[in-house]
Amino acid sequence: MHLIAATEDFKLAGRSRTGFPILLWEDMSSCQPANEFLRYYLLRGAIGSSKSWEPTGRTMYDFFGFLEAHDLSWDDVDRGEAKTLVAAYRDYCFDTAQLARNTIRQRLLYICEFYAFTKRRGWVERLPYEYEERRAMQSGGFLAHVDASGGKRTVKSVMPRKHRDLVKFLSKEQVKALLAAAENPHHHAMIRFAVQSGLRREELASFPLAYVIDPDKSVGVERNVRLNLDPADGTGMRTKGSKPRAVYISRRLMRDLYLYSIHWRGQRASLSPAQKALFLNQSGEPWSADGKGIEAMVRKIGRKAGIKTHPHMLRHTYATHTLVALQRQRGDARIEPLVFLQRQLGHASIQTTMAYLHLVNELADDAVLAYDDELNEWIGERA
Repeated sequence: MHLIAATEDFKLAGRSRTGFPILLWEDMSSCQPANEFLRYYLLRGAIGSSKSWEPTGRTMYDFFGFLEAHDLSWDDVDRGEAKTLVAAYRDYCFDTAQLARNTIRQRLLYICEFYAFTKRRGWVERLPYEYEERRAMQSGGFLAHVDASGGKRTVKSVMPRKHRDLVKFLSKEQVKALLAAAENPHHHAMIRFAVQSGLRREELASFPLAYVIDPDKSVGVERNVRLNLDPADGTGMRTKGSKPRAVYISRRLMRDLYLYSIHWRGQRASLSPAQKALFLNQSGEPWSADGKGIEAMVRKIGRKAGIKTHPHMLRHTYATHTLVALQRQRGDARIEPLVFLQRQLGHASIQTTMAYLHLVNELADDAVLAYDDELNEWIGERA
């Protein structure tokens, strides 16, 4: 018996006509529980964003492939061995596949959800894992002082402990080197926009031309320009979870985006007229909606500059330097640094934004106070 990959959208896990991942075997009945799980959770929206559909499908495909390769049955939850099926797969991911810890945790979450689903359906009598109490570090968040749990949490026994990875970002010197290596004006404009706005790669790919204005001709534009990123305004803007938010960029950056739209974008726009996105690829089409093309471009230019980087690191770079600058300017009572940064980045929880706090002391350098201004000045000298 061998796995057969659907050929429509995924290489490993295909999609049905309704768009959700589907696993196929030569013996169709062998993977029916996994397909039932995917139908139930994905179509009900329990897993959330459709961006999670592909990794969910791939996780189930990989898990069932692991079971087949080791001649194991998914419903053998009482196999009489010390290591359960899920624990065996976890160790395979660590030792053989050598996946990142957070990747393994995410896969195990999907697989545990699958077994919880099958138990409710009566297909297995018990779960191939147990629950245990673990001590976790206090978050330090709102009302943490009244938390009576003692820092203990009930977790699935097969889950590896969660380690928070340190945020990686570029120094100002590395940012300058990266921009210098971006000789293509289109790539240069995208990278610069990323390190001076903190936009996600999907947001860069869909950022609309309609948002670009000439600040010198606009009434009421001061040092910063407010941009309302709204997926419902018909411009094609995309944000995480389709949630609107307002972000601020410098007047100088907006002016340069405006000049880019006039002098450089037109060359590509003529190849495919009536495109809404500001940034177009060499065919005159918008970059792919998931921004994977931008990922490859940034990594390639990073290698040219001798820097290992990617679009999300550019977002971290913006966030880190901006937070340091705001922390040093706490005298301005109008600005609460973490709250401002949370809104600028579009974080649902301020706990996510707090990951940048530990970097502040490392960057307590007067030069970072003018991060955006220094980049603008440097760009101006090269123009």
